[in-house]
Amino acid sequence: MQDLHAHAPALSTLSEEESMFRDAVRDFAEGEIRPHVQAMDEAAQFRPDLIPRFFELGLMGIEIPEQFGGAGGTIFMAVLAIEELARVDASAAIYVDVHNTLVNNALLRWADAGQQARLFPRLTADLLGAFALSEPGSGSDAFALETRADRKGDHWELTGRKFWITNGAEAGLFIVFANADPAQGYKGITGFLVERGFPGFSIGKKENKLGIRASSTTELILEQCVVPDGNVLGPVGKGYKIAIETLNEGRIGIGAQMIGVARGALEAATAYVKERKQFGKAIAEFQGVQFQLAQMATDLEAARLMVYNAARLKDAGLPFQQQAAMAKLFSSQVADRTTSNCLELFGGYGYSKEYPAEKYYRDAKIGTIYEGTSNMQLQTIAKGLLR
Repeated sequence: MQDLHAHAPALSTLSEEESMFRDAVRDFAEGEIRPHVQAMDEAAQFRPDLIPRFFELGLMGIEIPEQFGGAGGTIFMAVLAIEELARVDASAAIYVDVHNTLVNNALLRWADAGQQARLFPRLTADLLGAFALSEPGSGSDAFALETRADRKGDHWELTGRKFWITNGAEAGLFIVFANADPAQGYKGITGFLVERGFPGFSIGKKENKLGIRASSTTELILEQCVVPDGNVLGPVGKGYKIAIETLNEGRIGIGAQMIGVARGALEAATAYVKERKQFGKAIAEFQGVQFQLAQMATDLEAARLMVYNAARLKDAGLPFQQQAAMAKLFSSQVADRTTSNCLELFGGYGYSKEYPAEKYYRDAKIGTIYEGTSNMQLQTIAKGLLR
């Protein structure tokens, strides 16, 4: 399949190390993931043998320091990996995205030295992470969460339910947010490092989703779940700050997912219109089709540069919150439009599961919803403009 962006100008900004890394991820995605994409989607089950491969290839510790087994890399390198994986399968990209941009990122910023020394070697080797903020009654209003944390001597007891938890079926470590002092409102929210084997912790139902079906999305059940005092993440009462700042980086990862999905769909459609003949010639020869492809490619390039820019700003230690919100908003809109248009270029075949267009279309929709809906991104952008 032709790669529309193999020689795009934007890639000229990559260092040799970044280019080699991107190419290695692309080869892995093509060789080891693409053959199983359709079967995983239909079964709503990610192949368990592929997750260890993520660790073996160093994709699960991109920003973790080398002393802990990580690559000591950047969020930009994580973006490259997520984009290449999402080009082939969004579900594969999500495992890598959440683990790096949410879990590892939160621990890099907020875990103490002992927690990092204990967890990072495992998080780079075989321990999958998940981020547990959402609840049945708290989505966009994340700080309306009802999960409670009660101090009991040298430990805490967490009670409540978490919904829509990505990586929930396979993760061994969960960053769980609970309110340790409801009288303080959102200022009582605290982060906890909860491991799967802790007493009182269990996995609830797995969601049956429209798209990203091979990515597990589950409920977490906490019934007086015992968490050692040493597993509090950051200061007590600062969970709201941890969650907000972590999700700011997470939005860059979602942007990378969306440009990968849009790129995969556009490549598939471009290859198809060259082969599909109507009225005696390939439909790629019709100007109407050419103009659609040109517009989609232009939109995609703009979204891609926005995502890359947000990542570069973050790596440079510069303010990036507004740019991350813009990148997440625009890339998800572009993915939504692009996958829809590509499906239509396939005609009736686009509606069939025998062709890839319908899966890209289904996978794209989540981009406007999770880690902050499009309306929440608009609110963030507007606040920045009016501040």
